[in-house]
Amino acid sequence: MVSALDGRVTVITGGASGIGEATVRRFVDEGALVVMGDIQDDAGERLAAELGDAVSYQRCDVTVEAHVAALVDRAIDLHGQVDVMMNNAGILGARAPIDQLDLEEFKVTTDVLLNGTFLGLKHAARVMKPKEAGSIINLSSTAGVSGGFGPHAYCAAKHAIVGLTKNVAAELCRFGIRVNCIAPSGVVTPLAAHAYLDDHEAMDTLRERLAESSPLMGRPGLASDVANAAMFLASDQSGYTNGHCLAVDAGATTGSKAGRPPHSDNVPFMREAGRTGL
Repeated sequence: MVSALDGRVTVITGGASGIGEATVRRFVDEGALVVMGDIQDDAGERLAAELGDAVSYQRCDVTVEAHVAALVDRAIDLHGQVDVMMNNAGILGARAPIDQLDLEEFKVTTDVLLNGTFLGLKHAARVMKPKEAGSIINLSSTAGVSGGFGPHAYCAAKHAIVGLTKNVAAELCRFGIRVNCIAPSGVVTPLAAHAYLDDHEAMDTLRERLAESSPLMGRPGLASDVANAAMFLASDQSGYTNGHCLAVDAGATTGSKAGRPPHSDNVPFMREAGRTGL
């Protein structure tokens, strides 16, 4: 039986932990050859050693164009092509009320999240256009599709990633390249643990908190849920999907909540001026 990503050459930024690590593992399980980049060298090298010949690691700071270009070129040197690019690297970044937010912290946050995604798009397109095929996956967030889900700089960058995804999708479709993004809510990762609890190691506590607030009957979001969405967007199963932002959030951005939804009781029909009945 042929796996969904059998032989697909995939570049993943931020692949050493969290959503990136889960995606590397999922893609390898589906037969992909993965070149991953990160600035967490020890974690990246351990993961590559664990997963064997299907994975190679290279240091990549996504704010440095030469690093991103070199990561993509590494995949070409090793495997001759790039079929999938996942722009996943991210930070939580600046956190402050808008009237106290530091400009430099805002710039650094958007540099990693937005400019890093732009550079991944740029260099993936560079190698995908000649072969007229490819899938590019960007990581946005529920904070990128609605307000109130994250700090200001993070929210601004993630909104911009959705817009950039749609615009680049409209350009690259003529070359057979699909561009989509994923918008997860908080999932059980070290980054989310830091965001919610100021402790990147408090994974069990985070799992309990996310389970309590989940619209899906106590089921927390997991990094593997996002990895599964990425696998779908990378594979031929999504061959007619382009310019789409796929929410992986248990319905949070549609108003789904853990408690009883409003207007769900069986009550009399309401007419004008508070009158009831047909």
